[in-house]
Amino acid sequence: MSNVHNDIPEITSFEFDENSKALAIKEIAKYPVDRKQSAVMALLHIVQKQTGGWLPRVAMDYVAQYLEMAPIRVYEVASFYTMYNFAPVGKNYIQVCTTTPCWLRGSADIVETCKKELGIYLKENTKDGLFTLGEGECLGACANAPVVRINDDYYEDLTPEIMKDIINKLRAGEKVKCGSQIGRQCSAPIKENS
Repeated sequence: MSNVHNDIPEITSFEFDENSKALAIKEIAKYPVDRKQSAVMALLHIVQKQTGGWLPRVAMDYVAQYLEMAPIRVYEVASFYTMYNFAPVGKNYIQVCTTTPCWLRGSADIVETCKKELGIYLKENTKDGLFTLGEGECLGACANAPVVRINDDYYEDLTPEIMKDIINKLRAGEKVKCGSQIGRQCSAPIKENS
């Protein structure tokens, strides 16, 4: 469970804005009428987009009512998957993959670089609200380890130096090229200099 927090603001009400409501209707339409609860993950994702990256409890209750299901069922789904956050996250939510393939290729060094550069620990936000640091369970790009997910983008083939550069560019408001950071095409073998 991704329970990232420093200070959790109190949210007392939630409802979909017009854009989110249109997306929710589109997602629910993918399922038979008597199976609309199957859209719960998609609706939780829509909530997170609307709130800036997290799921207030009142919003999960709203999704439960919207899908006509028990709130506990929504909480069960949300707490099972690491992609859902139960507290606000920074503008740049950095999730470092620390599972075995990434760890073997140096993800522990990437975590330490992030901690040092950001001045925070895992599951914390920077005071300026620009960054949150977390762990990601297998981001599914093992061939290009170590891998980091920042918001919806993947950054692969990382070194501590490259990670530091990415953080500095994001801090300066610059766009950072996602994907392999060494110019590798997809998961092709790394070309050795001969």
